[in-house]
Amino acid sequence: MSTPNAVTAVAGTNIALVKYWGKRDVALNLPATGSLSLTLDRLGTRTTVAFDDGDRDRLVLDGAPASDAATTRVSAFLDRVRARAEIARRALVTSENTVPTASGLASSASGFAALALAATRAAGLAVSPPELSALARVGSGSAARSIFGGFVEMARGARADGSDAVARPMPEGDGWEVRLVVAITASGPKAIGSTAAMTHTMRTSPFYDAWLAAVPGDLAAARDAIAARHLPSLGAVAERSALRMHAAALASDPPIIYWNAATLAAIDCVHTLRARGTSVFFTIDAGPHVKALCRAADADAIAAALRAVPGVTETLIAAPGPGARVVEER
Repeated sequence: MSTPNAVTAVAGTNIALVKYWGKRDVALNLPATGSLSLTLDRLGTRTTVAFDDGDRDRLVLDGAPASDAATTRVSAFLDRVRARAEIARRALVTSENTVPTASGLASSASGFAALALAATRAAGLAVSPPELSALARVGSGSAARSIFGGFVEMARGARADGSDAVARPMPEGDGWEVRLVVAITASGPKAIGSTAAMTHTMRTSPFYDAWLAAVPGDLAAARDAIAARHLPSLGAVAERSALRMHAAALASDPPIIYWNAATLAAIDCVHTLRARGTSVFFTIDAGPHVKALCRAADADAIAAALRAVPGVTETLIAAPGPGARVVEER
């Protein structure tokens, strides 16, 4: 079979319900803890990779040439693919996000998952899903999870080379009619990127060891909740995992503060809805946006309530989505 000239892949972003925060190896993006997430259907990245005779790699992001820093990051990732495929050709990478870049909505997760699949296929490689997950992780730690759809668990792993730090799908959650309502509370990139923030938290937060110790129990509780399809139990895990992660970051010196006034107001809205009988729970990644986990039947009403919160500029309703997949080869 001939190698295609260009391959387009799509991948959904994923939102962690049990967070990872900190790395045991920064170069390989090896997480300090396991994590558990939900891949979404309507937020993600579409990426085309075409290996050609150019003298350098080029990256076009959302219709415009990307920054030198972003291009360098992608080029370094492609070097791993080229080494494995034993090719030297440069590539044109064209990528479009349906989620704001670097804003705390996991655009790098969907971006590197789509890139890993498109680049390996364009280079003529046949890569198993676990191998693809490990490759995507090198680009972005969370990207390992976006290789798979629905509920996904990421292993911390123990090997130095990261070969066991991969994600796996959780089929016991397939078909569960849950939704994530995303409340956008700011525009533009966040003040500090996740990797830098993780490193700073690890080095300076007195709460970091307690954060690490809490994650295994949260993972076990989340697995049980998904197997039982019990939303309140899963929601309770999601809320405490998010709050503990942000508590560790807030306790850093100087502190890392991702939240804004609208973040707090959206949290209060979720609490109010729950007090009135709606089964809804929040989570917050490294950014100011609030995601509300709920039943599909309640999503529209929750989105309307969050949309009315001062400072919330937009709300989106996302369902569990598929894993990374090729949509075009030419």
